[in-house]
Formats: sequence, C-alpha cells, structure tokens
Amino acid sequence: MPNSTEANHTLAARDAGAIAGIEKLRFGPFALRAGDGNGLIAENGQRLIDFSASWGAASLGHGHPALVEAVHRTVSAMPGASILSTIHEPAVALAEQLLRLTPGGADRRVWFGHSGSDANETLVRAIEAATGRKRIISFIGAYHGGTALSMSVSGHTAQSHSAPRAGLFLLPFPNCYRPHFPGEPGAVTLAQLDYLLQTVCPPHDTAAIIFEAIQADGGLLVPPPGFIAAVAERAKRHGILLVCDEVKVGLGRTGLLHAFQHDGVEPDLISFGKGLGGGLPLSAVVGPASILDRQTAFAMQTLCGNPVSCAAGLAVLETIAKEGLVDNAWRRGEQLTAGLRQLMARHAVIGDVRGRGLAIGVELVEDRVTKIPASRFCQKVVYRCYERGLLLFYVGMSSNVLELTPPLTLTEAEAADGLAILDQVLGEVAAGAVIDADIAAYAGW
Repeated sequence: MPNSTEANHTLAARDAGAIAGIEKLRFGPFALRAGDGNGLIAENGQRLIDFSASWGAASLGHGHPALVEAVHRTVSAMPGASILSTIHEPAVALAEQLLRLTPGGADRRVWFGHSGSDANETLVRAIEAATGRKRIISFIGAYHGGTALSMSVSGHTAQSHSAPRAGLFLLPFPNCYRPHFPGEPGAVTLAQLDYLLQTVCPPHDTAAIIFEAIQADGGLLVPPPGFIAAVAERAKRHGILLVCDEVKVGLGRTGLLHAFQHDGVEPDLISFGKGLGGGLPLSAVVGPASILDRQTAFAMQTLCGNPVSCAAGLAVLETIAKEGLVDNAWRRGEQLTAGLRQLMARHAVIGDVRGRGLAIGVELVEDRVTKIPASRFCQKVVYRCYERGLLLFYVGMSSNVLELTPPLTLTEAEAADGLAILDQVLGEVAAGAVIDADIAAYAGW
C-alpha cells in the first residue's frame, strides 16, 4: 500500500486535482501508463487486456506499426494543420477512400471533424439548411454526441441535463430482450412512426430520421430483422433523409465494413468517428454534395482535416483491408459470444448476451424473470475486472450492460483470457469481493 505522500502523487490524485470533472466518465481509479498491442499497461505496471479500445476508438489497438509509421511520416513534414483554407494530400486521399468504401450516388462529398459529436452536429445543421425542414426523428436511448446540438437529437438518460431541441421526435428503439410495450418490438415502433408521420410530424417538414444500426450506449441493442429496412422504406417513401450514425459500431466492428449493411439499407448520410482515427481525433460525414456543398464556411473548424489525423485514418482503412480485420472481428465476436453464453450457465446474473462481431453487450439482472437491472453489481464487475487485468466499461439506460468493444486486432488467445477473467470476477463480485464503498466515488453514467 502506498503511504499518504505517495497516494497524493498517483495519477488518479493528480487527475482529480487538475482536470475538470465535467469531461470525465470514471468507473474507478483506472490509471494507465502505456499501450501495448491489444493491451494496456496500468500505472502499477500490470498488463490489462483491452476489451474497450477507448469506447472503440483504438480500432487497431495500441502502437500498431501501420499507424505509428503514418503518424511519424506525416508529423515530420506536416503540410499545414488543416484543410480550412489550404489543400493537402492526406485529407484528399482519405476522403476519396471513404467515398469508394461507402454506398451512395456519384455526386457526394466528405466533411472532416474531430469526433462523432461534431460530425452529427454538422450533418443535422447541414440537413436543416439544405431542406428547410425543422423536424428530426431519433430514438430513445440514442447517444449522438456531447455537443449542444448532438445532445439535443439524442435520447439517452445520461443526457437528461440537456433539453431536446425543438422539432425532435423520439421513438422507442426496439428492445427484444426487454420490450417496453405489448407486441413485437419492431412492429410497435414502426406503428408509432407511422402515427407520428400521419399526425404531429408531417413528412413535408421532417428533414431526417437518425438511427444506429446497433444502439451502442443505449445497451448494445440489436434491432429485430427487417426493422431498419422498414424505417428506410418509410423514409424513402416520404422523401425524408435517412442518416446512419456509424461512429461507434462502424468500420468493421460488426463483422461487415458498415454496420448498416447487416440490414441491407443505403443511408443518405453517414457519420464516422472513434475508430476512424485509430485513437486520434478524427470524424467524417459522407453525404450528397447538394447538402455538404451547399454553403461555404458553414461548418468549419481550424483543425478540420488535420493531416496527421487524416493520415492515421487512411492507415486504419488500409490496415482493416490488408489484415482482414472485418473477418477477424466476426470470428472473435463469435468466440466471445459463445463463451459469454457458456458463462450464463454458471452466473445467473447474466440475463442476455447480444451483439454483432466485436460490438457485444452483456446485460446483468438481479433476476432473470423480473429482469430488474443489476446496476450496482455491474459497476462492481467493471471495477474488479480492472484489478484482475481486464479493462471494459458498462453502458445502457440503467447502467447494467457490460460493453465489449475490443480492438479489431484482438487475438483468439486474448479473447479466451478475457473471458476467463470475467468468469472469475463474476464469481468474486457475487461473493462480496467488492463493497459499495469501493465504487462510491465512481458514478459512471
């Protein structure tokens, strides 16, 4: 145990005294010293298997040679710092590659930003300006960002401090494990969508429907088959733009390059973030030129299209293709899902295992019949996992869903080792190894 002087100089103590609390989401005193492939090195030197990848942002893990080379090469001879008023190769090359990799019409453009938040904010602003329509349809449980406008079109309980925007209509996202209303969840939501469009949300003034192919922060909810396609059909029929937020689950994570491909739809606009930069700040919007070229100086930031971030993004896309990481995400996801379902037989607290590829949710409940969320148990599991050498976080509207979004480069052995740690921790927490006081300072969501 460190003495009081040493404790005052830990990273956690220094963090508490220097960095603003309003930008933190802490699950414990999780202090890291370095990254190492698909692992992380804690402040005390312990190696952790990374099942979070910084919420999916570290898509290639930590220190991948392709990413290191691209960043070093570009930062050594940076052609400026942005594309605001000049042009450089990394941004143009990345934009061209994104256009090749995403479906859509011939006349499309790419907008670059720093995070999924600014990407979603920009596309909403641009859509409204281009269409002249002021109504947006989103889903309860959606988390589209942390800026004012991106929060205002979200529907997550963690953002109840931010009021929804005028003209926003929220629909329940189908929850097949925990239906909110009688009837098949997808059909119920579609009926509500139809009723909205027939009454208080007329199509002639509705600009877009924004969706996630898997609702990530809402609890890794996978919609029922045919649901997203049915939403897309209604959007097309009524002349409403279909917008897909791929920020967290896109670019190979679900076992296809784009998560929306599982549903056979072609969105009008797509937002990317997190994994696109491999851990560096980078986001993008891909959509029609009629929207993204409509007005100059409309959504500009000084460091937009930063050459180092864009070079990293290009390296990420090239590495995903070169190393077969889409297929690896699917195979490792199948391994993890099978292993987690085996854990269900030994741990009654696991109520549901769901996801696609390496976007997996494990919902913890106090009782499988009542399905009461085991929120505090979930918090203790995440805390104890860190102590045992596994880093993961939790999500969900009730903070009771373990989220597994490891790097796309995760190996079979690392997946097995992570499952073994989780198995051990579930038993330890059930036996009282973590007390309430241990997690009292870490509210999480």
